[in-house]
Amino acid sequence: MSLDIISFVEPQPASLASPCVLVCTMDKATGWCLGCARTIREISNWSAKPAEERRAILAALP
Repeated sequence: MSLDIISFVEPQPASLASPCVLVCTMDKATGWCLGCARTIREISNWSAKPAEERRAILAALP
């Protein structure tokens, strides 16, 4: 038996890499990652976001 996989997420260009710097520690006071300054929601939804939205997030990060 084979399974057909259906993707609901549009593939994103590889040129928009994640801002993750592999310092994954969440600040309890702000809710932001100390490494990449994103929230858990932003981190978990990163690959599903449209390229325009990811560009905006990258531009806003320190």
